[in-house]
Amino acid sequence: MPASAHSPAPTAPVPVLIIGSGPTGLTLACDLARRSVGVRIIDKSPGFPRSSRAKGPNPRSLEVLEDLGVVDRVLASGSAPLPMRKYRDGLPVAETDPFASSRPTPDVPYDRGALIAQWQLEAILRERLAEYGVRVELGSEAVGLSQGSGSVTVALADGRSIEARYAVGCDGAHSPVRKMLGVAFEGQTSEEQTMVCGDVEADGLDRGVWHQWFDEDGAVMLCPIPGTRSGWWFQAGPERDAAGAPVPPSLESFRRLFAKHTRLPADHLSKAALLSTYRVNERMADRYRVGRVLLAGDAAHVHSVAGGLGMNTGIQDAFNLGWKLARVAGGRSGERLLDTYEEERLPVASWTLDITADRLRATLEAIRRPGGGLDSAVSADTSCLGTGYRWSSLSATGSTSRLRAGDRAPDAPCHDTATGAPVRLFEAFAGPHFTLLGFGPGTAGALRAAEAAYGDTVRAYGVDAGAPRDLTDDAGHARTAYGVGPATALLVLVRPDNHVALIAPATESGAIGAYLDGLGTPA
Repeated sequence: MPASAHSPAPTAPVPVLIIGSGPTGLTLACDLARRSVGVRIIDKSPGFPRSSRAKGPNPRSLEVLEDLGVVDRVLASGSAPLPMRKYRDGLPVAETDPFASSRPTPDVPYDRGALIAQWQLEAILRERLAEYGVRVELGSEAVGLSQGSGSVTVALADGRSIEARYAVGCDGAHSPVRKMLGVAFEGQTSEEQTMVCGDVEADGLDRGVWHQWFDEDGAVMLCPIPGTRSGWWFQAGPERDAAGAPVPPSLESFRRLFAKHTRLPADHLSKAALLSTYRVNERMADRYRVGRVLLAGDAAHVHSVAGGLGMNTGIQDAFNLGWKLARVAGGRSGERLLDTYEEERLPVASWTLDITADRLRATLEAIRRPGGGLDSAVSADTSCLGTGYRWSSLSATGSTSRLRAGDRAPDAPCHDTATGAPVRLFEAFAGPHFTLLGFGPGTAGALRAAEAAYGDTVRAYGVDAGAPRDLTDDAGHARTAYGVGPATALLVLVRPDNHVALIAPATESGAIGAYLDGLGTPA
């Protein structure tokens, strides 16, 4: 029977549906939207939550946010990490700044993270997403999921459904998407290592430091929330009842804990909100992809807060997945490319569980000593600048004295050869394209050929190469960062997520085409 003239025309599936609008989901949505991939992002909440537990992006996440075009807004809304003032028996005993000796370098522009409430970061990402014409659809709770040969259908609690070619669960540690997929979430939860958390209003405290009171029988930590006049992050070891169970957080219990450990009047605290009890939870999904549905962020892994890697690992999951999903959804690569998301990010999650457990042990040992504090949770590893994918099937052969395929591609300040204007390599990388760097005059022909063959997919830059888009490495920072000698002609292909795809001599320029043509095809 022909369709009625009044029947609605069938709609094509949206290319990508993102479930969950926290930092992970928003990062992925921004990355897809700037690649002109049709995307919808839904969230079950009726309004945008004012969550601020995550204290901000680390150096690697700041690099991601720069690529997305929002890092200036983030830095303007937040603050640099604060010195930590430690107390014992209510008295200050030490003050430390974990980043006192660190400085930006030509290859690492962000030597420290930023302090910013999670709700502020989410607002910035939503604003960026709206610039592409995409908005979060609130009050849309996913309750069912079914997959066909060419699409996935997500049923909503209000009776509607959304059909998409691919769906990504960015819906947190209790992820309904993960549960609907039947993906195991193995690990452990510690009932002993417990904190109560919340946002409070407080007066009478220096807002230039992160206050940490540690005693033999508990602790209270107060960190000022940037962008607020009197808002603070409150964390403490919980009160316990006669049976030893944690007392549920409340303004009254926070005041008792505050007065006990700080020896200050309890009424310094007011307006406690976003109350929660946090238990150290170390779990990881055993798969990141089931057919046309993928998992990212806390839906795929949770771990100790030590080192501040929770939100950051999710942001970096999304940045790894975005370009791959865009290529597959756009028909430019086969679906095997999506398998490399799990191949690359699942080992990173495993490493993250290990490093955060190690940092937690170090912190718990440190706070037993007067002067010890949360600075013990900070290490070079927690910056995530060393995270790479050398083991990946996407990491072709090739290396220099400083880099191997799979490593993070360093930044470096250069100058536009034609105009003399300063140009950083990160500015060259920013956007949805691969970047081909050619070091030395012998690479100019390969750079021209790559752009001619691959159009918008590849943007080619010469480094003292005499190429049409040429950069002058007058201080030698680019060659130093990439380990390229002054007389060497070398090609470096950088992925859209700013990791090195391959390194090849100029005489082997055919490796560039072979790599790009092979993306997503069986090995």
